[in-house]
Parts: sequence; structure tokens; C-alpha cells
Amino acid sequence: MAHVEIYSSPYCGYCHRAKKLLSAKGVTFTEIDVIEHPERRPEMVKRAGGRTTVPQIFIDGVHVGGSDDLQALDARGGLDPMLKQAAAS
Repeated sequence: MAHVEIYSSPYCGYCHRAKKLLSAKGVTFTEIDVIEHPERRPEMVKRAGGRTTVPQIFIDGVHVGGSDDLQALDARGGLDPMLKQAAAS
């Protein structure tokens, strides 16, 4: 399975929505809480091309975007192949 990372905060509804979708697909992910670890926020912003909101989601190092981006990727059928392609590599 792909290595999935999510920069999040505990009170973020969009973060919960993204994690719920990934969990429903059986995906395990690494969660980086930027409230508990504020020193990680600049890293997130740099990796996300300047985006400052959470969640920011990465699949095998590729920036997917936020929760809405993840949902849209799934709706157009792109999420499952991305997760499987990464796993096959």
C-alpha cells in the first residue's frame, strides 16, 4: 500500500473527512498534527507549494492537496489507482 501522510489538526472537520475516506478504503496513514507539533507547519507549507490550510495530503511524496482535492480525486476514479500503483512500485 502507498505511504500516505496527512498534515492535520485535531479540530479540523476537513481533516476528519479525509481520514474517514482513507480509512474506509483500508489505507493506513501517517498523521502529522501541526497543533501538537507546530515546528512541522513550515515543512507542510513548503511541501504543499505554499498552501497553509490543513489537511494537506501526500501519497508517496506526491501532493494530492486538501480534503476537497482528495474527494474529487476519488470521485473521478483517480485515488484507487494512485494507491495501487504506488503499492506495485
